[in-house]
Amino acid sequence: MMTPIKVKNVKDIEKINQIVSNYTYDIWIHGKSGMADAKSILGMYVLKLDEPLTLVVPDNVNPKKLFKELEEFIHFPAQEV
Repeated sequence: MMTPIKVKNVKDIEKINQIVSNYTYDIWIHGKSGMADAKSILGMYVLKLDEPLTLVVPDNVNPKKLFKELEEFIHFPAQEV
């Protein structure tokens, strides 16, 4: 499942990383500049904040709790892939 997210600054990156680190499944953030494991703070610093970013989680998990915790960054409804 994919959903667009908005990351404005380094504090947002740190907060997202802190939240996703509590989940056992893979969580990725894709952008035009590349993709990063959302659990890797260093990897997330590589992404450009001024580009559209997409949060990607496996289709076989229920991300409802994750999306609730990240709701301040999610601006559009999630899309199934």
